[in-house]
Amino acid sequence: MINKKGFIKVLIPFCLLSFIWVSPANAEGESIEIEAKSGLLMEANSGKLLFEKNINEKYAPASVTKIMTMLLAMEAIDSGKIKFDDKITASENAKKMGGSTMLLDTGEIRTVEEILKGIAIASGNDAAVAMAEFLGGTEGAFVEMMNKRASELGMNNTTFKNCTGLPVEGHVTTAMDIAIMSRELLKHPKILKYTGTYMETISEGRKSPIELVNHNKLVRFFSGCDGLKTGFTDEAKYCISATATRDGVRVISVIMGAPTYKIRNRDASMLLNYGFSKFESKKLVVKDQEIEKIKLNKKGDRYFIARAADDLSVTIERGSNQEIIPKININKDKKEYKKGEMIGTCDYYINDVKIGSVKLYTDREVKKSGILNNMKDNLKGLFKNGI
Repeated sequence: MINKKGFIKVLIPFCLLSFIWVSPANAEGESIEIEAKSGLLMEANSGKLLFEKNINEKYAPASVTKIMTMLLAMEAIDSGKIKFDDKITASENAKKMGGSTMLLDTGEIRTVEEILKGIAIASGNDAAVAMAEFLGGTEGAFVEMMNKRASELGMNNTTFKNCTGLPVEGHVTTAMDIAIMSRELLKHPKILKYTGTYMETISEGRKSPIELVNHNKLVRFFSGCDGLKTGFTDEAKYCISATATRDGVRVISVIMGAPTYKIRNRDASMLLNYGFSKFESKKLVVKDQEIEKIKLNKKGDRYFIARAADDLSVTIERGSNQEIIPKININKDKKEYKKGEMIGTCDYYINDVKIGSVKLYTDREVKKSGILNNMKDNLKGLFKNGI
């Protein structure tokens, strides 16, 4: 039977253990601690998660919202719907936006590129609304576009209420969904020209220049960081989706709900460094390299060489001895192939997971054998075999 003193001796260690916080484990089972409410680390090429903490918990994202605003803008540019030098006129609605701003005046005319700089570098709420009205007609219509795109991307825990991230009830997302839209934005690498810029001045047509300073200090102080977006409100606290590249490896770190900007930057930096310690880049193909000899008849005298249209490097885990399997996909339904024509791809896999792909082109002009030539080849083959 335990007496009173004995009971206390047993109880104290138990109580102390209950106050020890156990750090979340990353995808490899190792222990990494972040102080933020939620966070993840993703290898950008494959989408593989290396660390996760509360990644599907919904939180206010603050200005990290603007990743979707930039994504829709870049998709419109790359599809030819709009151009970088198209003109945007700032409305009164855009000018009156609170929070961070690029100091647009009502009626001020700026190019799409300048407005993108205002969003990506200065996190301008006025710039975000100006872009939204330009693309959607109204901010409300643009927000519908944002939510539609989020749904298409599988961002199932996201609801946008505005294009800026300013506080409003029900405007929420998750670390996982932020990583999804960040990875999608990286498919438009021109955006990194802006998200990776620390300072910029816009002076044309203004008495006083617009001085833009990036809220993401990692682009200045963390080697290889070139985006993407920070955010802060009293509700959301300090958030970031940061991406960096080193030696051909790109990783994405998402932090939500950090208590201070220093802790946000520390947590994000720690995760990025961890990603670089786990992955390396491997060059598989150089441009114009011979990939496969493609025979177009049984005799083998009609053929072309499929060559790589570009270099290809893939991201793999450091020290991995896993076999990389190439799979060639050629359009063999054509009757004639022209020199330099794109005719398929060579995809590369590890354990049935595609890790990279390169387009293939023909090295010569060649026609397939006709029916008569095929019959002759078959007859020659029969006599050759003594039949």
